[in-house]
Amino acid sequence: MHTFSTERLHLSPITLADAPFILALLNSPRWLEFIGDRGVNTLADAEAYIENRILPAMEQEGIVSWKVTLKSNGETIGNCGFYQRDFLDIPDLGFALLPEYIGKGYGFEAASGSMTYGIEHFGVKSCCAITSPENVASIGLLKKLDFKEIGLTKWPDDEEALLLFEWDL
Repeated sequence: MHTFSTERLHLSPITLADAPFILALLNSPRWLEFIGDRGVNTLADAEAYIENRILPAMEQEGIVSWKVTLKSNGETIGNCGFYQRDFLDIPDLGFALLPEYIGKGYGFEAASGSMTYGIEHFGVKSCCAITSPENVASIGLLKKLDFKEIGLTKWPDDEEALLLFEWDL
């Protein structure tokens, strides 16, 4: 079922039971600032978001959205995974943490563990990542993961320029 652990974290696919976490994450200040408002304002909205966006995407081989939980207490602290964006040719490594867990190395641990899992189980040889030019923390994490900035891109129907990074095995 594409579940794995790192030194401090356990990563497992997001399910409908994770709706309270998704509601909190998608309404956290950094998500709203750097990723944007997804209109997820209630528990029912979070369930619909999971049902209509996350679960169908995970039907593709190698596309997975993991919830990131602490091994020490089982608390869900973020998400990480591979996503196939319509406007990108290769899978996108995406990650987000609840604010109180940023700056503790969890993002790097989850992302590097996801990349290792992707190489070993999905045959990932390259992936990309996108982020807002103002998201200094994400840019730093991508560089620490050996992603190289290759230019700009944008979501279709959105004028905001995003930094595009790529990583190759």
